[in-house]
Amino acid sequence: MSFQQRATTALGKFAVALAFAGIGIAAHADTVRVTVAHYSDATAPYFEKMAKQFEAANPGTTIKIEDVNWDSLQQKLQTDIAGGANADLAIIGTRWLLDFVKDGIAEPLDGYMDANFKGRFIGPFLAPGQIGGKTYGLPIAASARALYYNKDMLASVGYPGGPKTWAEVVDASKKLKAKGIAGFGLQGKEIETDVYFYYALWTHGGEVVGKDGKAAFNSAQGVKAATLYKTMIDEGLTQPGVTGYSREDVQNLFKQGRVAMMISAPFLAKQLKKEAPNIKYGIDAIPVATTPATYAVTDSIMMFKNSKVKPAAWKFLDFLFTKEPRVQFTSTEGFLPTTKAEATDPAFQDPDTQAFIALLPHARFAPTVTGWEDTAKAVTNGMQAIYLGKAKPADALNQAAAEANKALGK
Repeated sequence: MSFQQRATTALGKFAVALAFAGIGIAAHADTVRVTVAHYSDATAPYFEKMAKQFEAANPGTTIKIEDVNWDSLQQKLQTDIAGGANADLAIIGTRWLLDFVKDGIAEPLDGYMDANFKGRFIGPFLAPGQIGGKTYGLPIAASARALYYNKDMLASVGYPGGPKTWAEVVDASKKLKAKGIAGFGLQGKEIETDVYFYYALWTHGGEVVGKDGKAAFNSAQGVKAATLYKTMIDEGLTQPGVTGYSREDVQNLFKQGRVAMMISAPFLAKQLKKEAPNIKYGIDAIPVATTPATYAVTDSIMMFKNSKVKPAAWKFLDFLFTKEPRVQFTSTEGFLPTTKAEATDPAFQDPDTQAFIALLPHARFAPTVTGWEDTAKAVTNGMQAIYLGKAKPADALNQAAAEANKALGK
């Protein structure tokens, strides 16, 4: 064997040795992929910052963040899951969790949690992520809904403290219409169009799903609630063309002073201070017909059962639910605290946050039922038909209930 051949062989063996060494290193280096929901332009920077902090304290672990818009998040997750390309952790709408558990996709988290960890949470917010006595999701974000009103506009028509009932909303809106102002901002497009109907449904004493597991929103109370909205549209008391407006679109109208009232979440207050500092706003309970109610919602972060790096993924979850990371996330995004430690922070003692916290005794969560997304879609389609005048409220709700019952397996 020539020197050149011996050198080539030696280099080849060295390369193989390096390759094996590389494989060895890779096997001990965990990469945790995390799909996060895009709540605002601050979401991805927050999680990237948390990833860097965690990586610095945990050498050998890499956190990869993928930021996905809400409107496409569910479809993105479903596509990734079907292709076996899903992340290790993901933020999801808690209402999706039951289907993920049913399909055997979600990893139960109880085996990772001790009593101290469970004790971090404000009780009601941990419950939605628990199914069949097991915990599958942790409340990464929590919210409730309230009525925002333009103080100057409402004071000009005799409601300086905002309207307390739907009758007062209608009365104020009629007086505002005379001034050329749209009174009530009504959502009719994209996600949570169904929820905007539930505000009126619940406060009229109705239910979305009954104790028998069947659709109940086509009750007399449901028809009254839908008729209320349709009448307001017909009388010009809302913005025109409501089916062209998503939640964000209606919020923008409020920020621009083009609607006087709308129902939204705590994060709108943060946005108003930043984007529309000249608007004086008030926050009050959702108007009542017969029954006080608010919609409370959690988004959960879950671990996928097929993750190959579960211990590292759990360690990152544990870190995210310590006080400082929680305070940073919740205060920046404008959510409500889900842990006891963050709730004591000065960041959440402001009047806006306290106004939402005061509504929680009357909170309603979306039902934890299989087929919830299809049920919500049926309600959305029914309400859009009502708004557009394509169907009468009772007929549209009955049709939606029939579709919902198929999704609910009833």
